[in-house]
Amino acid sequence: MDQTNQKYKALTTAGLNLIAQALSIYDSDLRLAVCNRRFQEMFDLPDALVTPGARFDDTIRNIAQRGDYGEVGNLDGFVRTRVEQAKAFEPHYMERTRANGQVISVEGAPLPQGGWVTVYTDITQTKRAETLLRARSAELSDQVLANSEQLSATNRQLAASIKALEEAKHQLTEMESRTRLMTEMMPAHIAHVDAAGYYTYSNRRLSSVIPGCPSEVIGLHISQALGEATFACVEPHLNDAYQGNNPVFEFTENLDSRRIRVAFTPDDAGGVYILSMDTTEETQTRVALQQSRRKAMAAQLTSGLAHDFANLLTIILGMQGRLENMGLSADAAEMVSATQGAARRGGRLLNRIADMTNNRTLRPKPNEMLALLQDLKTLASPSLPQGIGLSVRDQTPDAALMLDAGMLQDALLNLILNARDACGSTGQITVTAHSSGRIWIRITVTDTGPGFSPEALEKGMQPFFTTKGGEGSGLGLPMVYDMVKLAGGDMALTNTATGASVTLRLPYRVAPAVSGGLALLVEDNEDLRAMFRDMLVNLGHSVVEATSVDEATALIAALPDIMVILSDINLTGAGTGLDLLERTQGSAIPVILMTSLPQSDPLFQSALSLAPVLQKPFTQGQLSTLIQNEATP
Repeated sequence: MDQTNQKYKALTTAGLNLIAQALSIYDSDLRLAVCNRRFQEMFDLPDALVTPGARFDDTIRNIAQRGDYGEVGNLDGFVRTRVEQAKAFEPHYMERTRANGQVISVEGAPLPQGGWVTVYTDITQTKRAETLLRARSAELSDQVLANSEQLSATNRQLAASIKALEEAKHQLTEMESRTRLMTEMMPAHIAHVDAAGYYTYSNRRLSSVIPGCPSEVIGLHISQALGEATFACVEPHLNDAYQGNNPVFEFTENLDSRRIRVAFTPDDAGGVYILSMDTTEETQTRVALQQSRRKAMAAQLTSGLAHDFANLLTIILGMQGRLENMGLSADAAEMVSATQGAARRGGRLLNRIADMTNNRTLRPKPNEMLALLQDLKTLASPSLPQGIGLSVRDQTPDAALMLDAGMLQDALLNLILNARDACGSTGQITVTAHSSGRIWIRITVTDTGPGFSPEALEKGMQPFFTTKGGEGSGLGLPMVYDMVKLAGGDMALTNTATGASVTLRLPYRVAPAVSGGLALLVEDNEDLRAMFRDMLVNLGHSVVEATSVDEATALIAALPDIMVILSDINLTGAGTGLDLLERTQGSAIPVILMTSLPQSDPLFQSALSLAPVLQKPFTQGQLSTLIQNEATP
């Protein structure tokens, strides 16, 4: 209802502003209810006196002070007299000459609900024409009089038309301003190019949609604004729009590998309207959803077959076991053994298929990429021959990222083992992670082996394709591909000058910041305590400190707002960090332990089985990631 009232009010105001006469309406309390713009212009009134609620006496005083009523001896008495006349308002018509020589007619009428409406008309030109006509009427013919009257009428009509055009211009200016504000608020680039490809309009959002492009593009050719590579993707569709079609397409820009969707709409003048937006996150989500659906379909198709096949393998193994106990010849026993090996291999293959098609759910949590890669190196190194080196390089920003560390490490470990098999007894494997414009994380595994064969480059991500003969299942790379797709990314196989390369591209998702709260720091070394306190404060926490288990327990009991506990394992007194951990069971307060003990120490191993442990020295980033992990459900 309010919107409807506002609409009608705007329409009424626009209509009144089209009138050539000045108009004012005062209510029964002698306060302004409505006026048009001409009222303010005719009497040169300040904004305060044309605002609804303005007092009638203030308006009369303002006009009288400027001499519009001639000489006024007693201004207050004059205003008072006009106010009394207004209170006893009667219909009237009068003409008066203002101090500036302008002649106006004043016509007033009372309103049924109180108050009155007054219309003021500028009749200066009419009066002059009448005076001239009266002075020379004897000399003018009837035709001249008729032409003069017609000219006067035409002038009045022209004045009304000019007023209408001015009001229309005012309305269009306001509408254009509102339209531009709305388009600039939209998370998309809205523009128009003429028939020659030059921008005639833009909402200045091009640079936010396509990095590296300018914001101000009006007057530029579209090829200049987009750059050579991007324009090459767009040009065929733009030409299609110039032919009268409405193409909608997507492409991947080169700088950040963002996915951009563009819609072209031709206009009647030969130009093209453009709507472009960044759909990278939408594409990532769509890819993840599609992969989840494919997995669900694959699970439905394979579960029944796998069940029947498993039963057959069980029967085969059972029958071969009975044959093995029949005292067969050496040749027959060898065949039985081979059959049993093949059946067991089939069982392992079924397990791998189940791993691929089961309902694995991606569970991203805050993780620091450097720590994740270092853990990966620790896991993978024991399985590599002495002649094969493994290096990890983290070139990502120092920020916690939302990743499923378990699934990602499994995938990378799979790639490292494949690279090991390709290298043989000697070689080098390198795992590198870097960001691409805060849009993607690219993790590349390279080796110095012979590289992928042309067939492997084409079919390597297809299930059951293998170059390892009977030793390979052909499910390693497909499982990695499955993980990447579940995350909304993609995977590429290439060859380099020195060997093979596998690149995983995952969405760049910065972990949400954990809101600061009260942290309990338990550390008996004063210098270290000061350093860890600064880390916690920098992460937005208020900090209380203790040096022993007993002090910490007392603080926990006295301060129910403690959100996280950071404690050393070795503390002053008889208790350790493990004892503190035991005393906080059931409190739901996350506890993070820290220590300078080696990983082989029994106390370190015991702590690791009970809570997350930071090994000194550690960085603020590592501490932040661990706190975020503990705070993320």
